[in-house]
Amino acid sequence: MGADSRSLLVDRPGGHRLVREPRPEPGPGEVRVRVAAAGICMSDRELYDGHRDAAYVRYPVVPGHEWAGTVEAVGAGVDARLVGRRTVAEGFRFCATCERCRHGETSLCTAGYDETGFTRPGAFADHVVVPARLLHPLADDADLRAAALLEPAAVVAAAVRAGAPQPGERVAVLGAGTLGLLAVQLLAAFSPAELTAIDPREQRASLALDFGASQTLGPGQAGEVRGRYDLVVETAGAPSTAADACLLARRGGRAVLTGMFTPGAAGIDPVHLSLSQLTVRSVFGASSAAWSHAVRAFTAGLLDPAPLITHEFPLERFADAVALVGSGDPATGKVLLRP
Repeated sequence: MGADSRSLLVDRPGGHRLVREPRPEPGPGEVRVRVAAAGICMSDRELYDGHRDAAYVRYPVVPGHEWAGTVEAVGAGVDARLVGRRTVAEGFRFCATCERCRHGETSLCTAGYDETGFTRPGAFADHVVVPARLLHPLADDADLRAAALLEPAAVVAAAVRAGAPQPGERVAVLGAGTLGLLAVQLLAAFSPAELTAIDPREQRASLALDFGASQTLGPGQAGEVRGRYDLVVETAGAPSTAADACLLARRGGRAVLTGMFTPGAAGIDPVHLSLSQLTVRSVFGASSAAWSHAVRAFTAGLLDPAPLITHEFPLERFADAVALVGSGDPATGKVLLRP
């Protein structure tokens, strides 16, 4: 293998170039990972278009926070037996010392936002260097294409843990995008009495049935099942879906919001919230515990993200790849870059 490493550098919104530099060397406590696959999500598209909140990006940057690969080298103080291990890694560079981190809520770290692919070089590259403490090693035969989706799966695992599903409950998932379909898979493992996926896209709804949903509904039909569900997991981030999730929950039920909402989204009716005695939780990112949950489910075969992948591109075709993300084409699922 040559000593060079390619990376996709976004200098500024709308501007990118493929650069070739010496392979990055891991420092103390770090590892260098050879990237096998990296997913592109809407937050990457927002970074590229310049629509991401300035507090959550630092240009120039190599994007890529959803990825999987193989440990190639370790820095000082890191167990050399990690070399050759297939792995994923958490993106949040949490401090591990603040009150929230010590309580186990690493995604609520108070030390300030710092994340691979947004403020640190990410995995749209041949190699990525990350702290070894953030690794979640995988099985020797793990499918690294599918494992690249373990980052969104960890977010969904955080939502499932917050919702605390119980066997025999009625559960709804609002939205059948990547997060929604992964949520269907994880929730199906809890043996719900009913698992409904709600999405306007017929193709995505059909995939939800393959992933374990017992029925699918369009948004126009959702009014007929208001107040029915013990647990509602919202994944769409559309202007009305936070409010819709609360309307779908039964009195005393739970709603978990994972969508990334924009200013102007419809608010939750406080009268309905109070009278119905709902429990509402929100999720942003994933704690270390949620990552472990997702990796265990993947290793056990309860979670298989591979069917979500519809397109794969080399680094040189990043422009074509990112154009597909958020294009609205119902035939576009998860888009991967394959260095």
